[in-house]
Amino acid sequence: MNEFNEKEKSIEKKIKRRKKLSIVLTVIMIILWLIVFQILIYLYNSANFTSAAKPIIYIYPEKQQEVTIKLGNPENLSCSYPRYDASWSVLAEPDGKLIDLKTGKKLYSLYWEGRDYQNTEIEEGFCVRGEDSAEFLEEKLDILGLNYKEKEEFIIYWLPKLEKNNYNLIRFETLDEINSYMPLEINPTPDTLIRIMMKFEGRKVYKDIPQQKLEKNERKGFTIVEWGGTEIK
Repeated sequence: MNEFNEKEKSIEKKIKRRKKLSIVLTVIMIILWLIVFQILIYLYNSANFTSAAKPIIYIYPEKQQEVTIKLGNPENLSCSYPRYDASWSVLAEPDGKLIDLKTGKKLYSLYWEGRDYQNTEIEEGFCVRGEDSAEFLEEKLDILGLNYKEKEEFIIYWLPKLEKNNYNLIRFETLDEINSYMPLEINPTPDTLIRIMMKFEGRKVYKDIPQQKLEKNERKGFTIVEWGGTEIK
């Protein structure tokens, strides 16, 4: 009888151990699936979204005046300077000099950077040799309305990234596309608003694509200019 009881207890212990093992394995499987799920989300976002890099805003009123700018989708912000807090408020001079009314700091531009910019394939634009990037940008940025200082800063920032590639597919986003990602609410309303967002993708070989038609931007009266870019990887 005792021998029978011992065997029964032994079987019960084995069953309990198997149940515990089954629970542990189930937990491990759930954790592994969660890890795989997070990796898949990361890979999806990497393939479909990128960052809006270094958009900076210049302000040129016709006379000294206070200007307030609000970003329409602040949840997309990843970085800003001065730190964005509901809005930027500055005292602006016609030559572009700014004073941050919240801190008293002297500035010449407002900076922001965004996440989750739609990473779509470039099907219309320009295919440019890396070594020809400076000449290309000089020509196109003139059409888009940048002055010599803005143009130089744009080229200095993006040129190393473009020249390292054999070729680059380049497209300039439309105003509607830029506004859908990050609308600007500006008070008072400027007479001229120029927003430039260059999208590019490095390539080893040339690709023939339909050429993008750019409309010339004319600067009149109170003018605000913004430029930035994003790289498709």
